[in-house]
Amino acid sequence: MKKTTWIETKRLILRDFAPGEWKFMHEYASDPEVVRYVPFGPNTVSQTKAYAKKVLATHRPKTRKDFPTAIFLKGENRIIGACRLNCLNSTQMDAGLGYVLNRRYWGYGYATEAAMALIHFGFSKLKLHRIWATCDTRNRASARVLEKAGMKREGLLRKNVFQKGAWRDSYLYAILESDPRSRH
Repeated sequence: MKKTTWIETKRLILRDFAPGEWKFMHEYASDPEVVRYVPFGPNTVSQTKAYAKKVLATHRPKTRKDFPTAIFLKGENRIIGACRLNCLNSTQMDAGLGYVLNRRYWGYGYATEAAMALIHFGFSKLKLHRIWATCDTRNRASARVLEKAGMKREGLLRKNVFQKGAWRDSYLYAILESDPRSRH
């Protein structure tokens, strides 16, 4: 039997996406303000459906390295966004962290809560050594989420992403399993 990802916090459940949930994805992936600082979007319906199909395929391998999860708000019984922990280089025992949230749920601390839950999952369950994330230098809200989740800014990546017709800079953040905040 396939084991699914299920992480519970006070207000959220982070779990594998299920078939048919592309509509929730499309709410945020098609919003120009939500995708302003990310490489994708605004998505068409067919782009979101294709991405949802890729996400569902990540759940199949016996030894998973990619954990895209739905952010499920308990109080409203609905998906409000997505977050991901991607362990592409397992020999380094590190993973990249990312998240996106429906604009209606910005400003309530949900992204920070989800990021902290994935960080804890990465260190406690996956036995990672380091978790890192990048964000567009103009995206102050995302930088604040990473900082509140206990990550430290390690540097500036100059013109490292070609996005929506232009090169952009990114901040690099990381947290180590030995960092005090990684135990929360």
